[in-house]
Amino acid sequence: MATFLMFGNYSQNALKSIDAKRTNKAAALIKKYGGSIKAGYALLGEVDIILIVELPDFEQAMKVSVALNKLLGIAFRTAPAVSIEDFDKLMK
Repeated sequence: MATFLMFGNYSQNALKSIDAKRTNKAAALIKKYGGSIKAGYALLGEVDIILIVELPDFEQAMKVSVALNKLLGIAFRTAPAVSIEDFDKLMK
């Protein structure tokens, strides 16, 4: 499994429907694509929400990013993440 950081921004309509049910729908959608949410945080500033997710590969990450936008009205920028330990090994 690969780790991805998903940086999201709410649309005006998405702001109107913030609730736990919607969060559960997002988690179910990510699971449908073979992944899971490891953590999620609401933020102040230019990014509204960040999700740390594990997904099988880049293809599934792209599908999840688009599917979440359609489902929630939240536009996500998704980036792969590598642990510092794995990064150090890669750079040897």
